Amino acid sequence: MAWSEHIQSHPVSVHSWVANDVLAVLVQRGWLTTAPTPEVTAWCERAASLLGQFAVDAEGLAELLRLVFEYDGAEILNRVDAHAVLARYAARDVIRHLALLLLNPAPLTSDRFKEVITSLKEDLDLRGRDLFHPIRLALAGRAGEGELDRVILLLDDAAGLPFAVGVKSTRTRILEFCAALD
Repeated sequence: MAWSEHIQSHPVSVHSWVANDVLAVLVQRGWLTTAPTPEVTAWCERAASLLGQFAVDAEGLAELLRLVFEYDGAEILNRVDAHAVLARYAARDVIRHLALLLLNPAPLTSDRFKEVITSLKEDLDLRGRDLFHPIRLALAGRAGEGELDRVILLLDDAAGLPFAVGVKSTRTRILEFCAALD
């Protein structure tokens, strides 16, 4: 199949998600049951901006947001895909080093996340999926690509907001994950 035929048979849907789209998902899923505060609305704007390019439809957006609102370290570790990630070279070392770096309760901002990644790269001499898949598994709940890094960047801000369900911070997640890992 020629490239042009492939493109035509697999159209790319680009959607401009906005805060109201995120709010609609939150209400529909029961993650927000009260009127949004200005802080919640600002978080929704950021979520739309960070996740929008990775969600081709409302269900895709809801699936990415689910990773923010639903997290169970023990359940994650019961999945076959988690075992596949943890069986890779140095995966447990990545988790241990990540946990040490996240013990500091400072929020995981974009800048701090870059510092954490740089530290892990330097300390462990790892790159690519050997480094990122264990991080994404421990913090977002699944291994995958860059959209999960954006989910991770939403966690600490969401943890302090008045959602109907408590969002676990990155620090809480890594502690829960490590406890379930032992």
